[in-house]
Amino acid sequence: MAPVPAPNDGRPVIAAFGDSLSAGFGVDPGRSFPDDLQRDLNAAGYKYRVVNLGVSGDTTTDGVERLPSVLAVRPKVVILEFGGNDGLRGLPIADAKQNLAKMIEALQSAGAKVLLAGMTLPRNYGPEYIHSFEQMYVELAKQYHVARIPFLLDGVGGNPNLMQADGLHPTAQGAEIVAGTVMRYITPLLKTS
Repeated sequence: MAPVPAPNDGRPVIAAFGDSLSAGFGVDPGRSFPDDLQRDLNAAGYKYRVVNLGVSGDTTTDGVERLPSVLAVRPKVVILEFGGNDGLRGLPIADAKQNLAKMIEALQSAGAKVLLAGMTLPRNYGPEYIHSFEQMYVELAKQYHVARIPFLLDGVGGNPNLMQADGLHPTAQGAEIVAGTVMRYITPLLKTS
């Protein structure tokens, strides 16, 4: 289940739209990266409300199906964080790319700015598949002129002190670092919103 969003208080919305990484899988309530991002934004004086629309286990297909619920919160900015589950399941990259493109187009048509969160995969998926997977984000960002975080888990992924035992999800401390990464890439979008 998606976390219950904070009540609408009139601030423009930043939607964290994604899978378990946005949802905060395995960390206590209030410790996901969107929660940390809200604290960082507040501390920096930005008047935005972060709405967590992450659902654990979601693929890009699920994301397309959930688009109406995201558009319903009328986001100004969307952190689009999908693809990891497609990749981990070895699904065709072309399908994931097409689904991400549909989401970007729908969000942009609704007037939202998109911040695309890039991902990678464990090394055992093979260099060819991993390269194609990583390039998917590069190509989409270029095609749709959207901002891109090269790797959402930069500085966290692969660090056993910042990742949960599954090696896929950050700890609460790792989520704070992820929020800092997102903050760096989202700030330019907020200045022009």
